[in-house]
Amino acid sequence: MKQTDPNSDILAGFLLQIKAIKLSPSSPFTWASGLKSPIYCDNRITLSYPTIRTHIRMEFVRLITEQFGKPDLIAGVATGGIAQGALVAQELGLPFAYVRPEKKGHGLENQIEGVVNPGQTVVVIEDLISTGGSSLKAVKALREAGANVKGMLAIFTYNLSKARDNFKNDDCPLITLTNFDTLITKALNDNYINEEDYASLIDWKKDSQAWSENE
Repeated sequence: MKQTDPNSDILAGFLLQIKAIKLSPSSPFTWASGLKSPIYCDNRITLSYPTIRTHIRMEFVRLITEQFGKPDLIAGVATGGIAQGALVAQELGLPFAYVRPEKKGHGLENQIEGVVNPGQTVVVIEDLISTGGSSLKAVKALREAGANVKGMLAIFTYNLSKARDNFKNDDCPLITLTNFDTLITKALNDNYINEEDYASLIDWKKDSQAWSENE
């Protein structure tokens, strides 16, 4: 059996402790899409906790250095990746830019805010990966600007197969600090949820559409 990364387990505990991620299979949340979900994630909350914020920043820095070396630029995905990316860039002493979901409809109509030069190596920072669609739009914009995107790092992923396929198809390596499977195991072990809740969360991951329709 694959061993859980100790750092991933620690961060999962932090996210549960401060309720950046909430688990409620018996009283599900409604996403913007209208789907019902037993999990809700708001990693922006981590910015309010200096110890956790520092843990995230240093884990990002460690993984970037280990996996990609030192890039020329750090880019954040708006909006959740902006603050996290800026913290990482500051720690590494690197320039920072961020990428909007689409071009502004006024002014200079920028999609990328900040300076990105053709040929620069870039690592992209995101807070949350669901299907990866919006995150990969940022990668596309950076590539169109001539950047060499080395990969993306995110705080958390739901580990959905669609996301894995999307990142593979776009040839963009994805590394996350923790993930759905680690989180729900931690939640069960630390008594945030019971066995029935755990089974429901597994069912949601297998088929979120069917799970939502049954609620």
